[in-house]
Amino acid sequence: MAAIKLDRIDINILAQLQRNGRITNIELAKNVALSPSPCLLRVKRLEEAGYITSYNARVDLSKLGETITVFTEVTLSNHHREDFTKFETSIRAIDEVIECHLVSGGYDYLLKFVTRGVGHYQSVMEDILDRNIGVAKFFSYIVIKSPIEKLHYPLAKLFNTER
Repeated sequence: MAAIKLDRIDINILAQLQRNGRITNIELAKNVALSPSPCLLRVKRLEEAGYITSYNARVDLSKLGETITVFTEVTLSNHHREDFTKFETSIRAIDEVIECHLVSGGYDYLLKFVTRGVGHYQSVMEDILDRNIGVAKFFSYIVIKSPIEKLHYPLAKLFNTER
């Protein structure tokens, strides 16, 4: 579907939904200064246009057991298009990789892992190296504490709709 032009109210709807995907349409409408029917129509239009891609539950991993988060810098041996494709295709299949970013600078990718512990992370990295997908070197950073973890984007500030 073609992109639609978003106005201040659309951005506000997106901002509200990303903070609380379970908000009722009535409460959402009140928060964005619309009546419920036009609000629901806008939400449906945003979904159909692909601006809203899913509604998810946030799971508190600490309630389930001990885990660690590890950021890993990865440098590839070669830098041809097929090398990046091969790496990304293989990494996509690893459940413990929850983010993968191609970056500029001193290395090629920044990966974010969540594992049961250091031994589990080491096992995952050994598996990655055994796949022979072009990893020349990697550096790991174990997260000690995450004092700030935002799950929403500052839409109003990014798209100049804040008054």
